[in-house]
Amino acid sequence: MQEININREKTKEFKKNRLKERIEAKCSCKINIIENTVIINAEPYNEFIAKNIIQAFGRGFDIEAAECLLQEDYYFSSINIKNLFKSKERIRQVKARLIGRDGKAKNYIEKLSNTKISIYGNTISFIGDMEGISEAEIGINSIIYGFNHGIAYAKMQKQHKKNKLNQIKLYNK
Repeated sequence: MQEININREKTKEFKKNRLKERIEAKCSCKINIIENTVIINAEPYNEFIAKNIIQAFGRGFDIEAAECLLQEDYYFSSINIKNLFKSKERIRQVKARLIGRDGKAKNYIEKLSNTKISIYGNTISFIGDMEGISEAEIGINSIIYGFNHGIAYAKMQKQHKKNKLNQIKLYNK
Protein backbone atom coordinates (compact mmCIF):
# COMPACT_ATOMS: atom_id res chain seq x y z
CA MET A 1 0.00 0.00 0.00
CA GLN A 2 1.25 3.48 -0.92
CA GLU A 3 -0.08 6.79 0.38
CA ILE A 4 0.46 10.14 -1.34
CA ASN A 5 -0.67 13.56 -0.23
CA ILE A 6 -1.62 16.01 -2.95
CA ASN A 7 -3.12 19.46 -2.50
CA ARG A 8 -6.88 20.03 -2.46
CA GLU A 9 -6.95 21.67 -5.89
CA LYS A 10 -5.26 18.65 -7.48
CA THR A 11 -7.43 16.23 -5.46
CA LYS A 12 -10.57 17.91 -6.83
CA GLU A 13 -9.19 17.79 -10.38
CA PHE A 14 -8.25 14.13 -9.84
CA LYS A 15 -11.82 13.27 -8.83
CA LYS A 16 -13.57 15.55 -11.33
CA ASN A 17 -11.77 14.32 -14.44
CA ARG A 18 -12.15 10.63 -13.58
CA LEU A 19 -8.38 10.25 -13.42
CA LYS A 20 -8.77 7.71 -10.62
CA GLU A 21 -10.46 5.23 -12.95
CA ARG A 22 -7.97 5.97 -15.72
CA ILE A 23 -4.94 5.23 -13.52
CA GLU A 24 -6.62 2.19 -11.94
CA ALA A 25 -7.12 0.71 -15.41
CA LYS A 26 -3.63 1.50 -16.71
CA CYS A 27 -1.80 0.37 -13.55
CA SER A 28 -4.04 -2.53 -12.49
CA CYS A 29 -4.52 -1.02 -9.05
CA LYS A 30 -7.21 0.12 -6.63
CA ILE A 31 -7.19 3.78 -5.55
CA ASN A 32 -9.03 5.33 -2.61
CA ILE A 33 -9.09 9.05 -1.89
CA ILE A 34 -9.59 10.33 1.64
CA GLU A 35 -9.51 14.16 1.76
CA ASN A 36 -6.14 14.96 0.13
CA THR A 37 -4.57 11.52 0.64
CA VAL A 38 -4.47 9.04 -2.23
CA ILE A 39 -4.11 5.39 -1.18
CA ILE A 40 -2.93 2.87 -3.78
CA ASN A 41 -3.20 -0.92 -3.51
CA ALA A 42 -1.65 -3.17 -6.16
CA GLU A 43 1.25 -5.46 -6.91
CA PRO A 44 4.49 -3.66 -5.89
CA TYR A 45 5.61 -2.61 -9.39
CA ASN A 46 2.15 -1.35 -10.39
CA GLU A 47 1.86 0.46 -7.06
CA PHE A 48 5.21 2.16 -7.72
CA ILE A 49 4.16 3.28 -11.21
CA ALA A 50 0.75 4.54 -10.02
CA LYS A 51 2.45 6.43 -7.16
CA ASN A 52 4.85 8.14 -9.57
CA ILE A 53 2.02 9.11 -11.93
CA ILE A 54 -0.05 10.56 -9.08
CA GLN A 55 2.99 12.37 -7.62
CA ALA A 56 3.79 13.86 -11.00
CA PHE A 57 0.18 14.96 -11.43
CA GLY A 58 0.22 16.42 -7.91
CA ARG A 59 3.40 18.35 -8.75
CA GLY A 60 1.81 20.15 -11.69
CA PHE A 61 2.12 17.88 -14.71
CA ASP A 62 -0.97 17.22 -16.79
CA ILE A 63 -2.12 13.61 -16.81
CA GLU A 64 -0.75 12.93 -20.31
CA ALA A 65 2.75 13.99 -19.24
CA ALA A 66 2.44 11.99 -16.01
CA GLU A 67 1.41 8.90 -17.97
CA CYS A 68 4.80 8.94 -19.73
CA LEU A 69 5.89 7.22 -16.51
CA LEU A 70 4.14 4.08 -17.77
CA GLN A 71 7.11 3.69 -20.12
CA GLU A 72 9.85 1.54 -18.64
CA ASP A 73 12.70 4.00 -19.18
CA TYR A 74 10.94 7.13 -17.84
CA TYR A 75 11.40 8.43 -14.32
CA PHE A 76 10.09 11.13 -12.01
CA SER A 77 12.34 13.38 -9.94
CA SER A 78 11.68 16.48 -7.87
CA ILE A 79 13.65 19.23 -6.13
CA ASN A 80 12.06 21.08 -3.21
CA ILE A 81 13.48 24.61 -3.26
CA LYS A 82 11.78 25.46 0.02
CA ASN A 83 14.50 23.33 1.64
CA LEU A 84 17.14 25.56 0.04
CA PHE A 85 15.75 29.04 0.72
CA LYS A 86 13.78 30.32 3.68
CA SER A 87 12.62 33.60 2.14
CA LYS A 88 9.43 33.48 0.02
CA GLU A 89 10.82 36.38 -2.02
CA ARG A 90 14.02 34.44 -2.82
CA ILE A 91 11.98 31.39 -3.83
CA ARG A 92 9.88 33.61 -6.12
CA GLN A 93 13.06 35.07 -7.69
CA VAL A 94 14.57 31.63 -8.27
CA LYS A 95 11.37 30.33 -9.86
CA ALA A 96 11.26 33.38 -12.14
CA ARG A 97 14.87 32.76 -13.22
CA LEU A 98 14.11 29.09 -13.88
CA ILE A 99 11.14 29.95 -16.06
CA GLY A 100 12.85 32.86 -17.82
CA ARG A 101 11.26 35.56 -19.93
CA ASP A 102 8.25 34.08 -21.75
CA GLY A 103 9.27 30.60 -20.53
CA LYS A 104 12.46 30.57 -22.62
CA ALA A 105 14.79 29.17 -19.93
CA LYS A 106 12.47 26.32 -18.97
CA ASN A 107 11.71 25.53 -22.62
CA TYR A 108 15.41 25.48 -23.54
CA ILE A 109 16.24 23.11 -20.67
CA GLU A 110 13.32 20.84 -21.62
CA LYS A 111 14.36 20.79 -25.27
CA LEU A 112 18.06 20.10 -24.68
CA SER A 113 17.47 17.43 -22.04
CA ASN A 114 14.37 15.94 -23.69
CA THR A 115 12.52 16.10 -20.37
CA LYS A 116 9.28 17.60 -19.17
CA ILE A 117 9.65 20.12 -16.33
CA SER A 118 7.02 21.44 -13.94
CA ILE A 119 7.65 24.40 -11.67
CA TYR A 120 4.79 24.16 -9.20
CA GLY A 121 4.55 25.47 -5.66
CA ASN A 122 7.95 25.07 -4.07
CA THR A 123 9.11 22.23 -6.33
CA ILE A 124 10.79 21.73 -9.65
CA SER A 125 9.88 18.30 -11.03
CA PHE A 126 11.13 16.30 -14.00
CA ILE A 127 9.86 13.47 -16.17
CA GLY A 128 12.26 11.84 -18.59
CA ASP A 129 14.94 9.22 -19.00
CA MET A 130 17.81 9.13 -16.50
CA GLU A 131 20.29 10.95 -18.73
CA GLY A 132 17.82 13.68 -19.58
CA ILE A 133 16.87 14.24 -15.96
CA SER A 134 20.54 14.47 -14.96
CA GLU A 135 21.13 17.06 -17.71
CA ALA A 136 18.08 19.09 -16.68
CA GLU A 137 19.04 18.93 -13.00
CA ILE A 138 22.50 20.27 -13.82
CA GLY A 139 20.97 23.28 -15.60
CA ILE A 140 18.31 23.86 -12.95
CA ASN A 141 20.76 23.53 -10.04
CA SER A 142 23.20 25.90 -11.73
CA ILE A 143 20.49 28.55 -12.03
CA ILE A 144 19.25 27.88 -8.47
CA TYR A 145 22.76 28.44 -7.12
CA GLY A 146 23.14 31.73 -8.93
CA PHE A 147 25.04 30.95 -12.12
CA ASN A 148 23.95 32.93 -15.15
CA HIS A 149 21.88 31.14 -17.77
CA GLY A 150 24.75 30.91 -20.27
CA ILE A 151 26.93 29.00 -17.81
CA ALA A 152 24.00 26.77 -16.81
CA TYR A 153 23.32 25.93 -20.45
CA ALA A 154 27.02 25.26 -21.12
CA LYS A 155 27.14 22.82 -18.19
CA MET A 156 24.05 21.08 -19.53
CA GLN A 157 25.48 20.87 -23.05
CA LYS A 158 28.70 19.39 -21.67
CA GLN A 159 26.73 16.70 -19.81
CA HIS A 160 24.54 16.13 -22.89
CA LYS A 161 27.63 15.49 -25.05
CA LYS A 162 29.08 13.20 -22.38
CA ASN A 163 25.82 11.21 -22.25
CA LYS A 164 25.74 10.89 -26.06
CA LEU A 165 29.36 9.67 -26.15
CA ASN A 166 28.59 7.09 -23.45
CA GLN A 167 25.59 5.86 -25.48
CA ILE A 168 27.77 5.52 -28.59
CA LYS A 169 30.38 3.57 -26.61
CA LEU A 170 27.68 1.22 -25.28
CA TYR A 171 26.27 0.54 -28.74
CA ASN A 172 29.72 -0.08 -30.23
CA LYS A 173 30.64 -2.80 -27.71
